[in-house]
Amino acid sequence: MTKASALELPRVGQWHDADELRALQEERIPQALEWAAEAPYYRRTLGDTSRVRTIEDLTELPTITKNDLRAAYPLGLLAVSRERLATYHESSGTSGRPTSSFFTAGDWLDVVDRFTRSSIGLTASDTLLVRTPYAMLPTGHQAHQAGLHTGATVIPADNRTLVVTHARIVQLLRDLDVTVAWCMPTECLLWAAAAREAGLRADRDFPALRGIMAVGEPLSPARRDLIQRVWGGVPVVQDYGSTETGSLAGECAQGRLHLWTDRFVAEVLDPATGRSSATGTGQLTITTLYREAMPLVRYNLEDQVRISTPDCDCGWRLPVIEVLGRDATSCMLGGTRITQSALEGLVYTRLADQGVMFWRARAAGTTLEIELEVADEHRGGAEDALDEAVRDRFGIDCRIRGVPIGSLVPIEALTRQPEFVKPRNLFGAGEDWNKAVTYW
Repeated sequence: MTKASALELPRVGQWHDADELRALQEERIPQALEWAAEAPYYRRTLGDTSRVRTIEDLTELPTITKNDLRAAYPLGLLAVSRERLATYHESSGTSGRPTSSFFTAGDWLDVVDRFTRSSIGLTASDTLLVRTPYAMLPTGHQAHQAGLHTGATVIPADNRTLVVTHARIVQLLRDLDVTVAWCMPTECLLWAAAAREAGLRADRDFPALRGIMAVGEPLSPARRDLIQRVWGGVPVVQDYGSTETGSLAGECAQGRLHLWTDRFVAEVLDPATGRSSATGTGQLTITTLYREAMPLVRYNLEDQVRISTPDCDCGWRLPVIEVLGRDATSCMLGGTRITQSALEGLVYTRLADQGVMFWRARAAGTTLEIELEVADEHRGGAEDALDEAVRDRFGIDCRIRGVPIGSLVPIEALTRQPEFVKPRNLFGAGEDWNKAVTYW
């Protein structure tokens, strides 16, 4: 049995049209299923896969979801010996039992290679700030390894940490001339606010920054435009993936998000009928082609997407994906579904001149309640403009309230300096011995 290696991985340009790409995929399907059959979970569920040779054959196999991954926790999907494993990861578990994800060294070559395809074009001259979680999640490790692979200088800033605060990020961006930042979109706005509190301007005082790679949250066009405007035109490039898979799609120089379908088979699934197709709107379902430690066969990410195959001047000849989000980022109000993306579009387009970055909304009976952080001089105008926009767009009652800067994101959160305490038991007179032993 051969293992995936850097030389065996497909390269962009290796296929000239959709038929050649399909042939590449179908050549890999038997090997991918052979790997999957080594996992205890798939031995119980897949049955005989020797007849599966085409994409049409593949779509007859059962789909799996996160619930199946949870049921297989921790190693039910392990398809190699423990000696072959390089890393083990878990999801955050915020929605219940965590899911596992693990990789061989060869699997990591695939992950890193997909990541470095992005139009951001990491090189040895870059300084890469990695501001997504490390620990058990693979996202920070993915970016870190990709940076090392390209020769870039990596700053492992992590996320959700008391040591690297928003104020410290601003310092790192400025003092180390960071050229590329890998982070969640919300982080970009928090840094801009932290820079403001430090007497700096995001659009002027960080001249080395040439690109932001946004990941981990839906990125609406309106929020992308806001981030680019706040940071003085620095391009925001989207990467789309998951804990279980690593990068699934990256943005080309034309601004389109392309699926890495030379590394997996992608389907658009209609959950109501069970039917799937290569294009259209539905739930993204993938089958990995080069993942050995944890093959995924018809894994439904339950992300609502739209996949199309337009001609693109980038020349990648890969499908284009629009990530439409999940039902979890929407709510029903009086028979109308309100999505975060649509509401965000109204906030950031209608209030572009009022400097609004932070807001929140909730359904309150038959009314949508929205709060905005906005400067005193813009408050009345912002409230009126958004009230009109929401009623026009959704036809619902709403209650808009502008609140002072610092109400939704406390100023202290933007200015707090790092606090790191090493374990200690002996204290001098006047020292706070309540910090004994603890170091978090």
